[in-house]
Amino acid sequence: MLSEVIATRYVTPLREGGSLPGIVEADDLGTYVMKFTGAGQGRKTLVAEVVCGRLAQRLGLRVPRLVQMQLDPVIGLAEPDQEVQELLKASGGLNLGMDYLPGSIGFDPLAYRADPVEAGRVVWFDALINNVDRSWRNPNMLVWHGDLWLIDHGATMIWHHNWPTAPAAAAKPYNASDHVLAPVGPDIAAAAAELAPLVTEELLTEVTADVPDEWLVDEPGFDSTDAVRRAYVEALLPRAATIHERITMEAEVRQRSGPPGWLAERLPPQSDKNKQKSGDE
Repeated sequence: MLSEVIATRYVTPLREGGSLPGIVEADDLGTYVMKFTGAGQGRKTLVAEVVCGRLAQRLGLRVPRLVQMQLDPVIGLAEPDQEVQELLKASGGLNLGMDYLPGSIGFDPLAYRADPVEAGRVVWFDALINNVDRSWRNPNMLVWHGDLWLIDHGATMIWHHNWPTAPAAAAKPYNASDHVLAPVGPDIAAAAAELAPLVTEELLTEVTADVPDEWLVDEPGFDSTDAVRRAYVEALLPRAATIHERITMEAEVRQRSGPPGWLAERLPPQSDKNKQKSGDE
């Protein structure tokens, strides 16, 4: 289960995200990026963040630690921005926090050299969760202490917006032609061989158990929150076994220029550190 903290100070909004997340301090003296239940995308964005973020962590991919975050809207009374005030008022109660990574920078393929093995793991994982939001336009990755970190998984598992069509949607292929790591030549076969056997029914059951009940309650078509959790397991489990066979790329992936020669010579080769766990234990 995710640990729980209490928001003590709203620091500043992050306007790069469509849901207007904010940097918030908490009673454990930590600083977090907070995503709100009152944002336009609703609670399913937070569910996707938990399911995908925890799954990535369990597979050895780097994702900031996730916490449940209690919010009293009164902390936003001094915020001059009316939009932010309204968001905080609409988000009282339980929200989602993820560790703020101070000093991290947005991933830029011109400045960071990802190797095919690491790229293969990321592309395979994005195919599993059907992440349509890791393109070269919007990488949703950070570089922190020289390592690649994955963020922003709210726009994944689109089938959970229409559960009756989930089996058909989850069976669809994944077009990785526009993926920011496609030009690296991701080793999909190696990633599938390593990661697919790890995605078991037991693992998915544990991951979905981390989603708070109140974000799943009253889901149309389900008589309990456990039934909703089971639906996520049933969508992801068969997809993990075969999705590598249905990852497609254009014959000639859009070629984007590499780093200039003077920079390429100074970029260190990326070591394979992906087996390092970054869970919240």
